[in-house]
Formats: sequence, C-alpha cells, structure tokens
Amino acid sequence: MAGYSLGTIEKLIEQLMKLPGIGRRSAQRFVFHILDATKDEVTALAEAISLVKATVRFCSVCNNFSETEVCAICNDDKRDKKLVCVVESPKDVENIERSATFHGIYHVLLGAISPLEGRGPHDLKVDGLIERIKKGSISEVVIATDSDTEGEATAIYLTRLLRPLGVKVMRIGIGLPVGSNLEYADPATLARAIEGRREM
Repeated sequence: MAGYSLGTIEKLIEQLMKLPGIGRRSAQRFVFHILDATKDEVTALAEAISLVKATVRFCSVCNNFSETEVCAICNDDKRDKKLVCVVESPKDVENIERSATFHGIYHVLLGAISPLEGRGPHDLKVDGLIERIKKGSISEVVIATDSDTEGEATAIYLTRLLRPLGVKVMRIGIGLPVGSNLEYADPATLARAIEGRREM
C-alpha cells in the first residue's frame, strides 16, 4: 500500500500489526477486505470484538477463559477431577482439548518463569492450584508447560513446590521437540505427549 497517505487506513494497518503473527502485508489484506465488505459485515465484526472483550473473563477456579464465573470444563461432572493438567495459557487448554486425549481438569498459570522478562514465580497463578490440591480432591498433576527454557524452569519450580503436598507430579512426555511450544503442536503430537507423561 505504498503511496497511500490516507491516515485512517494507515492507523488501522498499524493497529492490526500489533496482533501476533500479523505483518504489514497481512494487515493490508485485512484492511482491503474490510473496505470491500458491507457496512453490516463491518459492524458485526466490530460488535463481536467488543462483545468478546466485555464478556470473556478468567474462570475463578482454573483461570481458563470463560463467559461465566466458572468455566464449562470445571463445571463438567464427566471430567476426572482428580487429574489436573497445568498449562501456561488458555490457548494451551484449547490445543490439548483438540487432541481429545485428556479428560481431567486444568489449571492455567497465565505465564511462565522468565527472568529475562522480569517474570518470577510470584507472577504465576499458583496459589489457586495449591489450594485445590490441599482440599484433597487432586491426586495427579500433569505439568504441560512448553519445553523451552522458560517452560522447563516453570516445570522444575512446580515439581519442587507440589511434591511435598503428596500428589503425583508428572511431565508431558514424548512427542514435543525440545524448545517447542504447545501452541504450534498438532493434536496427534499433543495426544502422544499426554499419554507419554513421565513422573518428575
């Protein structure tokens, strides 16, 4: 879109480029699509964005995304409430759910230990997990943090923290290359990783 000097177009491109994985060319394609769309289509898109921001919150139990106080997974009586999978973010829950292998519940840390980014153990949502374990309903914790440096550091920290509480602490196993993120793993790979979990 070189040569365009329309301020409103450039502002929208700049905003879209703030989204993860969106470069200038992708942002330009989105803008052209929006300009070609009908007014009703654009209004529906804007309303959907506003609505998701206004209604989606963190589950009060596991920190997953939810439109209610407690998410659907935590409320599902068919899930194995003795088995909890610990992940870094809500998108990891979605990825594991697509594998259709894990039937327990989740706990989302909303981050990982990263000294370079100034994020330590105190920045993770761990207290809720400890409370859930102390209530006695959880017998096994599967740590499914990424296999990069931050994820491994988080896994080691959690193992040392949780093992004295009397629960079995496992780590997702084979299938995920070292240094990889759950976000980019396909469902079959995640299924193998969950099934191949090992004790920490």
